[in-house]
Formats: sequence, C-alpha cells, structure tokens
Amino acid sequence: MKVQVRGRNVEVTNALKEYVEKRLGKLVKYLDLIEEAQVTLTVEKDSHRVEVTIPINGIILRGEESTGDMYASIDLVVEKLEKQIERYKGKLFRRLGRQNMEMKAGDNKKEEEDSPQVVRTKRFAMKPMSVDEAVMQMNLLGHSFFVFSNAETEKVNVVYRRRDGNYGLIEPEF
Repeated sequence: MKVQVRGRNVEVTNALKEYVEKRLGKLVKYLDLIEEAQVTLTVEKDSHRVEVTIPINGIILRGEESTGDMYASIDLVVEKLEKQIERYKGKLFRRLGRQNMEMKAGDNKKEEEDSPQVVRTKRFAMKPMSVDEAVMQMNLLGHSFFVFSNAETEKVNVVYRRRDGNYGLIEPEF
C-alpha cells in the first residue's frame, strides 16, 4: 500500500512515518482492495489530529481523531477505519452474496445487528430560497444541515454547519 504522509505544524519524522505505515498496513489484511492512503498529521496547541483518507472502488473511507498524543491519535483513527472496513465488507458481502467473499456466520450476524437502519422518511415541499434564507431556516429548525431549492440556480442544494462554526454549501451536479 502506498501511504502519503503530510504534516501541518509538525515535522514528519521517519519514526512517525514508519509508525503510520505500519499501523495502516494492517488494514490490508482486512481488505486487500486498499492500494493507497493519504494521511495528514496536524498539531494545534495541545491537540494532535490525524486525518486518513482511503479511496476504495469509488467510495472513500475517512477517519479523523484528535488527542493529546500523535501516536494515540494514529491508533484511534486506525481502529475507526477497521470498523468502517468491517461495515463496508458486510455491505459488499450482502450485495454480492457469498461468491467472492468468505465470512464467518457469527461475523455476518453481528454486522446485521450493528448496521444502521432507515427508521424515518421525511417529505416536504421545497420553496425556492436564497442561501442566507436556507441557513436561517436550518438554524430555526436546530438542524446541522438543510436541503433547499436555490432560487439563483434553480437546483437542489444543501447547506450545513461546519465544525469550525461556519457554513458549507453543497451544489450537486447531475
């Protein structure tokens, strides 16, 4: 697996890079489709954040963890990615059947129990509005995102609240 390690406000030492490569290399035993990974190590004040992005067959596995220790953050993000890979394999297994993958019966039952379910469907009329109006509606409803018809582009857009407190806009292209 090819691992690209970048550092923000931190020097990526050989020891740190080798540790990242060693820990991420273990993910290949769970899913041999992994060919590359992008890792960003960031230090801000007392926070050591690790972001990992792994593209696999058109989907992207992404994990982010932040602790007071860079090595602990690496360990936690790898654990998070292992869980994502297990979910991905479970979905792939259910989709393809047993022809391409072998799983233990106990693992399959556990995956079905842990798999999130769609428990509610909402339908609503979308009146055209500006991005600012959509942000206001989202805040009034207390949601972290809001789907709306953009009056300027006449297309469906999504506004969302970012972790930094600002807002993002998603403009899908069909």
